[in-house]
Amino acid sequence: MPELYIGLMSGTSLDGIDAALVDFTDDKVQLVSFEYQPFPADIQNAIQRLSKPDSLISLKEYGAMDARLGHLFADIVNILLSKNSISPSSVSAIGSHGLTVYHAPEIKFPFSLQIADPNVIAELTGITTVADFRRRDIAAKGQGAPLVPAFHKAVFHHPDEHRCIVNIGGIANITVLSKDPSTEVIGFDTGPGNTLMDLWIKLQQNQSYDRNGAWAKSGKIDYGLIDTLKKDLYFNAAPPKSTGKEYFSLPWLYQYFDAFSYRAEDVQASLCFLTAVTICDAIKKHAPDTGRVLICGGGMHNDYLLELIRQQLECPVESTESYGLHPDHVEAVAFAWLARQTLNSRPGNLKEVTGAVKSVILGGIYPANKKGGILPPE
Repeated sequence: MPELYIGLMSGTSLDGIDAALVDFTDDKVQLVSFEYQPFPADIQNAIQRLSKPDSLISLKEYGAMDARLGHLFADIVNILLSKNSISPSSVSAIGSHGLTVYHAPEIKFPFSLQIADPNVIAELTGITTVADFRRRDIAAKGQGAPLVPAFHKAVFHHPDEHRCIVNIGGIANITVLSKDPSTEVIGFDTGPGNTLMDLWIKLQQNQSYDRNGAWAKSGKIDYGLIDTLKKDLYFNAAPPKSTGKEYFSLPWLYQYFDAFSYRAEDVQASLCFLTAVTICDAIKKHAPDTGRVLICGGGMHNDYLLELIRQQLECPVESTESYGLHPDHVEAVAFAWLARQTLNSRPGNLKEVTGAVKSVILGGIYPANKKGGILPPE
């Protein structure tokens, strides 16, 4: 009988929800099915408003969005089950990352806040739901991020090759995997992934993202501007470190230069290069022996970004798809894996990555209603 879990992920690009149905029979990771649902425009706009740095929002608006996202996360689970003719009782648990609205690991009382009410998910699906993964690591004095390096180690480690896994979502992060399994894993957020590019093209062209990096490629990189942006203290800070879109935002950009005094496409080209160069600088500094770079996340679809990364690295740069998982599926599968870790009373963090004082079991468990399942329509 298969050992099934579902992973739910909505990343910092704020584009929609990923759902992965995963079979962990015999401790292997086998993706059974995947579903993606984009957010409706009104939801996306509301989330972007909630996620703006230091934005003033009402508790009513916040609570309603938390509940509404819970319904949307439950909907995609039920669609996934229906398409695969699988009963909720056949799924051990859902691992729901939720959607991050604020990540602040460096303040006096640190926190990381995700929404998409797991009570709603558990009730509407009839499946035990594990959620709120980041705050237990923060309670153990960690950054609460990145959490996927533990999963990267489980699925992408190779005994004959030093590898670096690069996840490019709204924020970019790397996982350094030595071929020696006893060597500690290094992992941290390198800085902006797609977030600044997405914000700039939205502002200038009302497009949600730069398809294939075509607009960035039409511009000219300003290397003097890059040098200015790279002076930000985050880039030279030692790991463990993590960041979010509340830091790398348009106000962050404007503090360094008058963006509107440049051609818009040149700003986009420079932002694309900033993502590429900060990823590559991190690899060169912390993983100089890397034999292969595997890329996942939405940034894998930005052809120009990949071109810039390949120009700066001497080793092969490939998609994780060549090694078992499509780049769009990795994070959702990772949260299915993290839910399994939690239900089996196993730690989900790597303390050397997050900076926690110890390994901890992550998340809160919201048990299924054994008698129930989906609520009847009102």
